Amino acid sequence: MRPLALLASVLLLLSGSPVAEAKKKRGKKRPMTAADVMKTHRVKEARVSPAGTFVAYVVERQRGPNDEAGTPYRELYLVPVTGGEARPFVTGDVAVRGVRWSPDGRHIGFIQKRGGDKSKAQVWAIPVDGGEAEQVTTSPSGIKAFAWRPGHPELAFISVPDKTKKRKALEKKGYGFIYYQEQRRPRILYLQRLPWAPKLNKKKKDAGKARQLTKKVSVWDMAWSRDGKQLAVSVTDNNAIDEYYMFRKIHLLDLRKKKLRKVSDNPGKLGKYSFSPDGKRLAFVAARLRADHAVTDAFVLDLASGKAKVVTPKGLVGHVRQAHWRGDSALLLFSHEGAEGTLRQVSLAGGAPRLLYDSGKQGRYCAPLHVAVNGEALTLDCSSGTVPSELRLWPLDQQQRVLTRLNGWVGKKRFGRQEVIHHKTRDGIRLNGLLVKPVGFRKGKRYPLLVIVHGGPEANFTSAWSTRYSRPAQLLAGKGYLVFMPNYRSSTGYGAALPRTTIGDAGGKEFDDIIDGIKHLVASGMADKDRVGLFGGSYGGYAAGLFGTRHTKWVRAVGMFVGVSDLISKRGVSDIPYEVLYVHHGAPLEKMWKLSLERSPIYWAHRSKTAFLIYGGNRDTRVPPDQSVEMYLRLKMNKHPAVRLVQYPGEGHGNRKQPGRLDVLLRVARWMDWYVRDKKPLTGPMPPADLSKAYGVELDEGK
Repeated sequence: MRPLALLASVLLLLSGSPVAEAKKKRGKKRPMTAADVMKTHRVKEARVSPAGTFVAYVVERQRGPNDEAGTPYRELYLVPVTGGEARPFVTGDVAVRGVRWSPDGRHIGFIQKRGGDKSKAQVWAIPVDGGEAEQVTTSPSGIKAFAWRPGHPELAFISVPDKTKKRKALEKKGYGFIYYQEQRRPRILYLQRLPWAPKLNKKKKDAGKARQLTKKVSVWDMAWSRDGKQLAVSVTDNNAIDEYYMFRKIHLLDLRKKKLRKVSDNPGKLGKYSFSPDGKRLAFVAARLRADHAVTDAFVLDLASGKAKVVTPKGLVGHVRQAHWRGDSALLLFSHEGAEGTLRQVSLAGGAPRLLYDSGKQGRYCAPLHVAVNGEALTLDCSSGTVPSELRLWPLDQQQRVLTRLNGWVGKKRFGRQEVIHHKTRDGIRLNGLLVKPVGFRKGKRYPLLVIVHGGPEANFTSAWSTRYSRPAQLLAGKGYLVFMPNYRSSTGYGAALPRTTIGDAGGKEFDDIIDGIKHLVASGMADKDRVGLFGGSYGGYAAGLFGTRHTKWVRAVGMFVGVSDLISKRGVSDIPYEVLYVHHGAPLEKMWKLSLERSPIYWAHRSKTAFLIYGGNRDTRVPPDQSVEMYLRLKMNKHPAVRLVQYPGEGHGNRKQPGRLDVLLRVARWMDWYVRDKKPLTGPMPPADLSKAYGVELDEGK
């Protein structure tokens, strides 16, 4: 045989050899795994320096399976606005939040807990030019939020006073009785002179000492005017999450007299607010009506007259989520419109709004994080269906600049195509949602369908990165599923009018919308009607409960995460009773007994022909764990053959620590594989409950 022919034969043989096949496999892009989901990093905060030269930002990364159980790490970095190499400032096993530049740009302030379990979160400041972080506050009970005071060597902070010595002594003796809702400690506002500031009085140690500005009310957040002479705060009577949602009003604080003056009269929910550069007006986002389930519009409040004006563009069908000043006479409004995000500039003098950004046209979803002091640049958290969170800087009227490459490994992965789809409901309404197609999708083939239902319902799915521990869209696409994430009619992004029609109709037309979406995908030829599963958290968990019972014919399996099973009992135990009353049900329970019962999953439990996975934290105050137990027992008492309840110790309304997140990620996928993809019978064995071998955790089990 000639040498070239011999070489060709050898190469041909090697190409089919185990070595060559292994090389091929190593070079082939593979779908996402659970480990990939857990290692995805996110930008959480990003602020432009006062001089416009640097951006300070926080990167969130999940803990590893063998790390101590806890919330994700949050590290602080600094990067030039022109791009380039980022400088690590506070990194490692840390949790940094509340990043704020000092007004002179010399320090980056942040909140962090240092010094062990008994330490309290304090404000720290790190010099931009280098050096160690210095502790700024010494609050005995820790810091909730803070803001530097422009033009003054001071900062304001919010803290909840510690228990009194008497209370601690009683608890130690066993007399720490609980007087339900009567022992709430208010969120107090303080003003503190910076430790490095010159002393005002040589005989008095004023530097570093905090001065209390409020007493009995609770202050939730704050905004200084540009000159530091005015302070706006949002206030409620009590320190309760329900009051935060429903009853916050903006007040101006007279720093000298320590008196609050209410300036906003928003009837319902309130978002962020800020002073105009000249300090004469406040811009804020809020709901127009008390019944509106989310902030919907932008307002400008004239502080001299006390009158607020709606500045939302006429005809906008969506929800305005943010309002930022660009000079004294223009606002930047960021809105959710369907599954897309838009940014418009609105002139207060009138005229047509100017569309600056539309995620549907750009191919990526960018949400503003912060606007520079001069209003001419924004930091953005940008992502798409195949690219997780990255930080961008946008000097307005110029091109966006990519500042981070947090998840470079995604280039080695195969993804399912994510797209925004539309479908009509049975009563003729056009709705939208996200569809993620299976990796390697082939037209004409029917795939098992998994429906992920968002919570709220005041939320929506956007055309951003859609993979999290509780909704792992790309992980499921890699396993061969068609993944549908519907924005049913009570979602945000449709404006206020459509969601208002669902008040008092829990689980009614809004869940018919989901059925109509399933029908649409079956009719399209993509979805297999005999292999459909559904899961979600909170209100999405409520949907799972109702689909697994009342609508059992539509789904083979459900995953009910921190979900509602009994609308009657839930009203009496949740920490948001007024929000439930005003924006969800619209009437007191005594007027809704029958409807509440018939819209409860437990009412239909005896009809269930669906495999039920129920899971959630055992310290949930929003949807208490008894709701899960009720669902489980109703099914078991009706001889349901495929029901499992998993509870996560110490977790609340959603899992914050990595063990519970990893378990949800793996458990839901395996439950759906078992009953939906593989169509295992409900009367047969359930999938294994113990998933510890899949966690990647090292166990010392002894002999």
